[in-house]
Amino acid sequence: MQEKVQPLDAGDADRVGGTARIADAARLMTWLSPAFPVGAFSYSHGLEWAVEQRSVRDAATLCGWMRDLLAHGAPRSDLILLAEAWRATAAGDTPRLDAVVELAAALVPSAERRLETIAQGNAFVTAAASVWPSPQLALLKGREVAYPVAVGAATAAHGLDLALTARAFAQAFVANVVSAGVRLVPLGQTDGLRAIAELEPDVAQVTAAALAAGLDDVGGAALAADIGSMLHETQYTRLFRS
Repeated sequence: MQEKVQPLDAGDADRVGGTARIADAARLMTWLSPAFPVGAFSYSHGLEWAVEQRSVRDAATLCGWMRDLLAHGAPRSDLILLAEAWRATAAGDTPRLDAVVELAAALVPSAERRLETIAQGNAFVTAAASVWPSPQLALLKGREVAYPVAVGAATAAHGLDLALTARAFAQAFVANVVSAGVRLVPLGQTDGLRAIAELEPDVAQVTAAALAAGLDDVGGAALAADIGSMLHETQYTRLFRS
């Protein structure tokens, strides 16, 4: 006789998968969704310049660009800053959180990159604090908050798992930039999905490394991406804000 399987109740569902709780994953799917009102779809993180220069011209070169960006560019530092903001918020250490807010805003290498991270960060704080209010998020309202710091503080304020948050943030970044590449190169949707799939091990690696790092490890060497974010300002035609 076939054994009857009992459905999971809400409490059991949250315990499936250990620390990577279903409730955390559901909240992150909402907060890092393209539908969340931060305007992520309007930024290419310098990719538009790379496409114009023909540095990125097909699926293979898009993967190469993204792989270098993850290993040596802003995403790695953003994940370190996210983790620092999460830990400061979880510890209730306001001076520590203030310090990472100021550091993250000062680190961006160009005006467009600053717009990208601060505009998204402020929009994230406004939306999250309006619908999921918390005293910790209220401290960030009205300030210039970089996007990873906003996400780190919000997820800690609501008790979401740090490792899951960092992995989801990195995956969302890759998906957003690859989506820009699909429109810019242009590529087919299937090629875009292949790129995202090929980059999954890189996302896992950079996330693990960032969670084991500290603020002294912040820094990068993706100079082409940084230069691209500067030269993008003067491109003749532009679809994206960065």
